[in-house]
Order: sequence, then structure tokens, then C-alpha cells
Amino acid sequence: MRVYLPCTLVALAAAVEAGELGPAPLTGYAVTPALTEWYASGDTEELEYVALTEAARASLRLLAAGRADGVEVPPRRVVVAAEVPDRAASAGADLEERARVRLAEPIPMAKVAAVHIDDDYAAADIEAAVAALPDSDAGDDDARFTVDGAEAHELMWYATQEIPDLLSL
Repeated sequence: MRVYLPCTLVALAAAVEAGELGPAPLTGYAVTPALTEWYASGDTEELEYVALTEAARASLRLLAAGRADGVEVPPRRVVVAAEVPDRAASAGADLEERARVRLAEPIPMAKVAAVHIDDDYAAADIEAAVAALPDSDAGDDDARFTVDGAEAHELMWYATQEIPDLLSL
């Protein structure tokens, strides 16, 4: 099963150093039965894109949390795509996040298939989206529009061999 794990560049660097994404439990996004049922007309590629988009949205929250903890986190959403056995991921019944799964164990970096990261040109919109998250959560429509605007930027695909270069930027 392909699982999309929200991340940040700081967390990705830590995972590379540790040799795994963790600690567990981890929250990821995947093509779950609930997602397939909800998005009945989509093919596998479309469903995986939905899961990737959900993980990118969760990455915004990780950026905000890192900054709240005083960590300097570059304004780029990061999603790590990994292959895990089906039994490794358990899906919940939360209809709000049909693609969300829980992983009970860390993911070895050897299971990472690719990394998806915002390009530098998205930085201003990502900064604005992170800043607008609290107001968006409180129901402010303008803030929600700003947060949704981050999704106008497609994440760039990188092979695992490119991770060291990404971390040296």
C-alpha cells in the first residue's frame, strides 16, 4: 500500500539521520475503502492524488506546530510517499478524513518511494497559509481562502536519491 506521510524539511532531515520516519504511531494518508467508496468514479491515480493532497494539507499543520515550538521550519510542504504492507496501516471510521490511516511502527527510509515538496516559488503562499490556519479553524472565510490557496501549488516529485540535495538547499 502506498502511504503519504505529511512532513517538513526539518523532520525529513531527522528521518534521514535516524534511518526511519517516526516515532510511531504515525498518521498517513492512503487509498482506503472509505475513500474509494466516497470517490467512486475515480481511478487509482486520482484516489492517490486525493490522499497526497490530504497529506499536504496536514503538512501545513506540521509547519505551524514547528513554528509554535520555536523551530525554524522552511515554508515548504513535504509529503513522503512510502510503500508499507496493507496490514501496517489501519484506517479509522472518521468520515471527515476518509484517507487517513494510522501506522503502528516507524517507516524505514528504505521503504520511501518518493518525496513531494513545494517549489521555492510557493513559499509566500505557504507562509500566508500557515499564518492563516488559526483564523481558518475559527471559521474565518478569508483565512480559509488563504489556506486553500496553498493547494494551488502542485508539489514537486523527487526520487529518493535526490533527498540529500533537497536537504542541502
